[in-house]
Formats: sequence, structure tokens, C-alpha cells
Amino acid sequence: MYNGIGLQTPRGSGTNGYIQTNKFFVRPRTGKVAHDTKGFEGDQGTGGISKKPNKEILEHDRKRQIQLKLVVLEDKLIEQGYTDAEIEEKLQEARKTLEAASEDSGGLTASDTK
Repeated sequence: MYNGIGLQTPRGSGTNGYIQTNKFFVRPRTGKVAHDTKGFEGDQGTGGISKKPNKEILEHDRKRQIQLKLVVLEDKLIEQGYTDAEIEEKLQEARKTLEAASEDSGGLTASDTK
């Protein structure tokens, strides 16, 4: 036994009695605050709050939402029994209207991302 920790004897325990310290134990800090520390300056401590969204990612997300709506529409048209040519024609029309609607509502164009 070491400082009241561990086994009285390792005999019969299946171990050698070696005691390790807990490396992951975080000791609570005292309530003292160091007076010589500096405060935050300029952009320090913002934690990425002021980052602007990436235009390419926003454009990709917009296109993905349009494609998702087209896949749902295609499934409905197949269930309703339309031919492949009619489905392709309706999907092209729907794609044009969805892209125009998303650009009118503040979406990015390909020229904005470059």
C-alpha cells in the first residue's frame, strides 16, 4: 500500500500491485486570477464568429437543394406513368424554373463565386 492507496498485498489479486497515477484527472483550479494576464486585443477571442460563409459552399448547397427537388419530382412522374421522354422534358422545365427562382431570391450565380 502506498499513501493509503491500493491493495494491502497483491497476493491473490491477479495483479502485481503496481499503482499508476490518473493522467486524465483534471484538478479543480483555485479561485485565484492572475493579475498580470493581458486581455483580448482586436480579433482575439472571437472564436470564428466573424467568419463569412464560403460562396462556393453556398452555391453547392443551392444546387444540391435543386437536385433534390428534381429527384423527388422524377419519382412522382415515374409513379404517375409518364414516359422517359416526357419525364426528361418536365425535369428540364422544372430545373430552369427552380434555378431562376433561387437566383431571384438572393442565390449566387457562377460569376459571383469567381
